[in-house]
Amino acid sequence: MTDIRRVTVLGTGVLGAQIAFQTAYSGFEVTAYDIDDAALERGRATFAGLVATYEREVDGAADGKASAALGRLTLTADLAAAAREADLIIEAIPEILELKRETFGKLNSLTPEATIFATNSSSLLPSAIADATGRPDRFLALHFANRIWTSNTAEVMGTPATSPDVFDTVVEFAGEIGMVPIPIHKEKAGYVLNSLLIPFLNAGVELAADGYATPQDVDKVWRIGTGSPMGPFQILDIIGLNTPYNIMSAGDERNRGFAAWIKENYLDRGRTGLAAGKGFYDYE
Repeated sequence: MTDIRRVTVLGTGVLGAQIAFQTAYSGFEVTAYDIDDAALERGRATFAGLVATYEREVDGAADGKASAALGRLTLTADLAAAAREADLIIEAIPEILELKRETFGKLNSLTPEATIFATNSSSLLPSAIADATGRPDRFLALHFANRIWTSNTAEVMGTPATSPDVFDTVVEFAGEIGMVPIPIHKEKAGYVLNSLLIPFLNAGVELAADGYATPQDVDKVWRIGTGSPMGPFQILDIIGLNTPYNIMSAGDERNRGFAAWIKENYLDRGRTGLAAGKGFYDYE
């Protein structure tokens, strides 16, 4: 067992809420932080939905274990309160480098020296953030996959400055919350999962944005042709369209064009993905 007992998750969006809930479900005391009361209200609704999902899909969750997890979850919009007693802080805020650096810079003065910092960034290298944390030896990446209760990988990736003891502790912690830890032995943008997934998703966006086929037909040919349960646009809806938009907006001219296509046709119309009830598909 690690010495980690109290965990703070920054961000109650699609994946942040899943990380917080799974950690509480595994018996840890969890504080979920978000920027304001409106975001926290959305988070509460997401947590309630996760209770129902776990009861349907996770063995043993329907006997009260899923609902009991809510009792170990505290929500707050006060960053200092969220950070002051945390043994581990997992950041799951928007995929914007300067926002992450600024947030970790604030955290350094709010937390005990022993607190471990982790980023769930899906595409940024932890070394791009490490110096901003003020504790690069206690900072690394801990990356989860969507639908954390079934797609339960946790990729652990340090920087050259990460303490080996901290790395090993986070690998062990990932196992304690029901994940399959995947140690990444040197820095790689996208880890293993997204090194495979992001080119696939981008290829799907390119086919639709350039007018070759509709998102629905791109998904259809992938499902039929490979036997996969989902196509790229179904996966994007689960992720939430803000994340690929942010990633593509920081890319080259062609990627920025794809970001503009997502914004004009989907985000500006409130079609942000599964959590909103509509994205590339309607779910209501």
